[in-house]
Amino acid sequence: MLNRRTLIAAGVGATLALPAIRTARAQTALRFTLDWALQGNHGMWALAQDRGLFQREQLSVRMDRGFGSGDALVKVGSGAYDIGFADFSGAVKFNAENPNSRLVMLYPVFDRTAAAIVTMKGRGIEKPQDVAGKSLGAPEGEGSRLLFPAFARVANIDTSRIRWTSMAANLRDTMLRTGQVDAVTGFLFTVHFNLVGLGIAEDQILSWPYAENGLDLYGSGVFVRADWLERNGEVAARFIKASIDGLKLLLNDVPGGMAALKRREALFDEALEARRFAMTRDRSIITPNSRANGMGYLDMARARELVSVNAQALGVANPPAAESMFTDRYLPPKSERMF
Repeated sequence: MLNRRTLIAAGVGATLALPAIRTARAQTALRFTLDWALQGNHGMWALAQDRGLFQREQLSVRMDRGFGSGDALVKVGSGAYDIGFADFSGAVKFNAENPNSRLVMLYPVFDRTAAAIVTMKGRGIEKPQDVAGKSLGAPEGEGSRLLFPAFARVANIDTSRIRWTSMAANLRDTMLRTGQVDAVTGFLFTVHFNLVGLGIAEDQILSWPYAENGLDLYGSGVFVRADWLERNGEVAARFIKASIDGLKLLLNDVPGGMAALKRREALFDEALEARRFAMTRDRSIITPNSRANGMGYLDMARARELVSVNAQALGVANPPAAESMFTDRYLPPKSERMF
């Protein structure tokens, strides 16, 4: 399989030899699903569309909102979408159960998972270990809840004393606010700003991200089906290039990114989502690892840990090899991925 440098070199040669054909080539249509309703970090792709980065890469991208990471994994795995963005933890179980629809992570946008415990002051929880003896809430099957046993092991939390309450995803934060549960698990930037939207002062919110407290796993990223990738390697490389350049635009023009999302969703709260993106940027995207090695840097040891932790949490007896689930060969050179 060709790497991006080889593809670029081949493309340059073709450009010099056949400029007219290169200019006239039709754009490749792609179906791209997000993980959830539009949020601040999705501005990287809105800007890539609006400012011509996809067009520059000869791509015509249809970007649709998602309904959860699990849903996005299934949509790409089924072939309904070409490319997805989601928390990749669930792909361990998916790939084990669907080897003919294997999913591959091309670009971990979140160098650190956003999974966290979140509570409010006055609930008797001052550190992660204090959730023992308390009620902890999350939807069944929610990624942060599935990862909680692994986090509990590294954080020395007594899980035998925790009372779990299940609820629909749209009720989780309200139930925390009203005291029906003492704490919840979820993505840090999702729960935090949902509570802000419910009128909770930020200084009343307490949180402990798993990645900052002993369970440093990759989070959400861009992924595709392996068989699609074999046929469309150059297309995948161009999409990743446009995505990384879109993130650079967003980092330098957050208001512009929020305005681009507002054009797609009239009810989008630009001020709130700019703050949500700032938290995402500082806690999950720009990390010591990504600052040193560039956006999307793949550390296979961390990838193996993600597979191992999820296999244990989900009871996967035959987990796939991390090398079959992660690749960095479609990333642009390091010099193009630095912040």
